[in-house]
Amino acid sequence: MMIEDTDLPVRQIHLQRVSLSGVDEVSDFVAVEEPMEIKLEFGPADARELRSISVTMRTPGHDEELALGFLSTEGVLGDEVMVDDVRVFTNRAPVEEAVAQTALSCAGQVRVVIAEGIPVRTRSLDRNFYTSSSCGICGKASLQALRSVSPPRRKNTFTMSVEQIFSLPERMREAQKTFEETGGLHAAALFDESGKLIRLREDVGRHNALDKLVGAAFFEDELPLRSHALLLSGRASFELLQKAVMAGIPMVVSVGAPSSLALEVAREFDVTLVGFLRGNRMNIYHGHEHVLQDGTRR
Repeated sequence: MMIEDTDLPVRQIHLQRVSLSGVDEVSDFVAVEEPMEIKLEFGPADARELRSISVTMRTPGHDEELALGFLSTEGVLGDEVMVDDVRVFTNRAPVEEAVAQTALSCAGQVRVVIAEGIPVRTRSLDRNFYTSSSCGICGKASLQALRSVSPPRRKNTFTMSVEQIFSLPERMREAQKTFEETGGLHAAALFDESGKLIRLREDVGRHNALDKLVGAAFFEDELPLRSHALLLSGRASFELLQKAVMAGIPMVVSVGAPSSLALEVAREFDVTLVGFLRGNRMNIYHGHEHVLQDGTRR
């Protein structure tokens, strides 16, 4: 049973905690998960079109960033000047009512309004060029689709020391307010070459956390993020490497394992890929020359 909302996107609940010594009635917190619909308004002044792009389950908060980050990493938005307005419509229906409704009818909504006369890449709207890990599209087709929409490539000149990389998880954890309450959120964080935390976003969805991070950079006109490293709280999948490529991120570090297709993306687009970052151990899957040890390249 829901008790109350806090300032964080969490809810307090009552539950039974069972152990060999017995059953205790306790209170705890869970991360909020609610649907959000992303809509795009575009076209000439006399023929505006409103199209539903996606419905995603997300942790409420930074919804504008999530929508802009999603559209940017999908190849729909190429520049901040394309966006005329971002409008947020909330629908915080009680859980009991939401269960009886469809995802669309109970979803909050973010409407991204494209300036009049600005062309939109409708092909990106008609087909999602990335594939989820449950999709049957082959890896070669996924890579080819990414090549067709990725921004112009630049030489990867970003470096970071071994010591700085080892320090990233602790710096991210210190900034994860909601995770401390629930233990149930993924995080994506940006760091500069010195290991300084630039920005962090959390969400129940790994992809949403990264979209929020990219969307914040889009808001601030900071894309591409060629002088930043990305830290992921979980594994590195194809989808997350694809989003990093679209945002121009040169180094991706994950606490978990990379997938085989993620490694192919790293090699294809020269993204330094580090995985299994735990304690003072890590695996460098690609770009070892960008990881410095004792002030020199490895």
